[in-house]
Amino acid sequence: MAQRTLLYRRPSEPQAIEIVFDRSIYLVRLRRHRQARRYTLRIQSATREVVLTIPPRGTMKEAREFAQKHGGWIAARLDRLPKAAPFADGVVVPLRGVPHRIFHCRAVRGTVWTEIAADGTHLLCVAGRAPHIDRRIGDFLRREAKRDLEAASMVYAKELGVRVERVAVRDQSSRWGSCSTSGVLSFSWRLILAPSTVLKYLAAHEVAHLVEMNHSVRFWRLVQQLCPDHERAKVWLDVHGTDLHRYGLPDATRDLF
Repeated sequence: MAQRTLLYRRPSEPQAIEIVFDRSIYLVRLRRHRQARRYTLRIQSATREVVLTIPPRGTMKEAREFAQKHGGWIAARLDRLPKAAPFADGVVVPLRGVPHRIFHCRAVRGTVWTEIAADGTHLLCVAGRAPHIDRRIGDFLRREAKRDLEAASMVYAKELGVRVERVAVRDQSSRWGSCSTSGVLSFSWRLILAPSTVLKYLAAHEVAHLVEMNHSVRFWRLVQQLCPDHERAKVWLDVHGTDLHRYGLPDATRDLF
């Protein structure tokens, strides 16, 4: 094996470390990069993940010391982000823009459904054991997202006379949707959390790409034709889009006491 390769290979290194600051524990993912010149920390706002990049010749001892030294910075940056909202009993989650409180129905058979309580509260009911709440709510939201996105995409595709090969939903953090030349449309499932007008705008946006694989004037004319209210939907995403990524995420910290 070439000596250069040996410089970067650390098979026994952990994938993450924990640091303590102000009686809280923070998980820090480690990333060794051959082009890094120094230790650097960054926080991915969509996933709330703390990432420490290590230079080729860096050591775990130095990495731990660097992360611990910047514990205050990590805590402050995470505190400025929207709070994580895991899928758990009592947590309020938007569904098509309407707040729903997760309600665990322990003694009821079934999976996930919606109800309106006597006081008008919208409920997202989930049956089964408590450890299954997160998975069942996540699966339900993905199914609902795919159903709504498929329906909207097919309507817009028919209007433009184009064919959608397939609609896929993923947990994309860098973009809300994409379109391939083969006619496959991919979307973030988190669009089901936004108002329906926002989801429909993204469907119109990607369907328009089946005609114009660019963002030319002609492309935006097609979007305007399909979704006259698209400007308002774009503004909503700019203002509230980042907040959608906090739902279903576990809390990045835990208390020592």
